Amino acid sequence: MKSLFKILLLTLVSSSIYAQDADSLAFVKAKWNKKSVAKKTKVYTYQFADSTLFKANQYISFVEVRNHKKAPGFAIGYDKKELIKTSDFAKKYNAIAAINGTFFDIKNGGSVDFIKVNDTIINQNRQEKNNIRALHHKAAVVINDYKLGIKKWDGSGTWENDLTDKNIMLSGPLLVLDNEKEQLDSVPFNKLRHPRTAIGVKANGNVLLLTVDGRQANSAGMSLFELTKIMKWLGCTSAINLDGGGSTALWVSGYGENGVVNHPSDNKKWDHEGERKVANVIFIKGKP
Repeated sequence: MKSLFKILLLTLVSSSIYAQDADSLAFVKAKWNKKSVAKKTKVYTYQFADSTLFKANQYISFVEVRNHKKAPGFAIGYDKKELIKTSDFAKKYNAIAAINGTFFDIKNGGSVDFIKVNDTIINQNRQEKNNIRALHHKAAVVINDYKLGIKKWDGSGTWENDLTDKNIMLSGPLLVLDNEKEQLDSVPFNKLRHPRTAIGVKANGNVLLLTVDGRQANSAGMSLFELTKIMKWLGCTSAINLDGGGSTALWVSGYGENGVVNHPSDNKKWDHEGERKVANVIFIKGKP
């Protein structure tokens, strides 16, 4: 009986290792479509078909900005009340590329997470019940002198207000920090597959603005556990989840027919027209 149990255990462990290896191998072997969109800046896309990644179809797109003095810089775009498509935000700021930002009030507009732009506080956190800090209030994208970084909540109640960074956007959950994976709770938001938006920073300082499409036959979307894996496989030593779902959108100037690189899900069609209006974005633009 013990021998049989050991055989079953070894089979389960081997199957798990094989599944992980198969996923990482499929990812490494992907021949990404890539296009230069600005100095030291490229857009990458790939369709994982035939259920080759996490036993599902997946469509991933990202912009990578090299850590170079000639590369464009990062900034936060926002509107306090009006909701605007990511593509329209990008055009408003004359951006090279833009990705949807953090969580917002769908009915009334405005971010529900702390945002500071050019040293001016735009939004404070909207606390949840019993003043429990939300998962998306425990990490931040910070931008100083057009350079982007990721920070983790220090446990204090005034953390975001105490930060001295010039530009701050709270979001989350945090996926990876300094090459260490964060512990994610097994709540539905983390476990279920949805369209996802994320930002990652590589060891060399390169920054990725990434989307995973979802809610489609062509792309199932990912759990945050799966999203963490692909950010690591792409070489990110730090990564943060942003608002996803119907908000997920990546726009690049001059790309395709309307600049939308991914397939936003709000219109329930596999095209580039289904953008949801959002309250804020992260965008890249030539440095002054």
